[in-house]
Amino acid sequence: MKIKVCGLRDKSNVKELMVLPLDYMGFIFYSKSARYVGDDFDAEITKMIPLQIRKAGVFVNEASEKILTLAKRYQLDVIQLHGDESPEECQLIKESGFEVFKAFQLNEAFQFELLEAYHKTCDYFLFDTKSDSYGGSGKKFNWQILKKYKGETPFFLSGGIGMDDLEAVKAFQHSKLFGLDVNSGFEQSPAVKNVVLVEEFFKSVRQTNDEQK
Repeated sequence: MKIKVCGLRDKSNVKELMVLPLDYMGFIFYSKSARYVGDDFDAEITKMIPLQIRKAGVFVNEASEKILTLAKRYQLDVIQLHGDESPEECQLIKESGFEVFKAFQLNEAFQFELLEAYHKTCDYFLFDTKSDSYGGSGKKFNWQILKKYKGETPFFLSGGIGMDDLEAVKAFQHSKLFGLDVNSGFEQSPAVKNVVLVEEFFKSVRQTNDEQK
């Protein structure tokens, strides 16, 4: 089970987190997010992250040219598209050499057939909670909806996951579940994570994952 901690920007917090065996660290390049990295985000923050932790940039309906420029500046490995991006836009980013995550907001009415056009253009999907705005809402959705997902693309489970969800996370099973995306459920303040809780969550999930192998 892969673990992605998203919504980071504080240098000291990143330093504390990067000693953990995390798989991904996420940085939000969307100005309307409370966790937006800012126009003057220090590139040294992403450059200091160990190579084994993949760096993800989160974008919402951004021009591909700007995405690629920022990806180069911050040495990103992954581009997470969290808006209404088309399969063609995903393909362009993928062909530029980046791993592509495409986020979708789910509720009971979500039509999984919409994902068919994205299977060949994305490496992973990220399933989040349906909200009135783009980006994370910090709220959970009914994970049982995912029983309807029969696609071939692995996915990250997202949407307000916190320590209170630990047992539910351990119990949830799906053949295409690849990882967990955590953000606001582990925050002390916007963009600052509680490192002790992240480590506790990580160890518990990994231990269960190892036992199930």
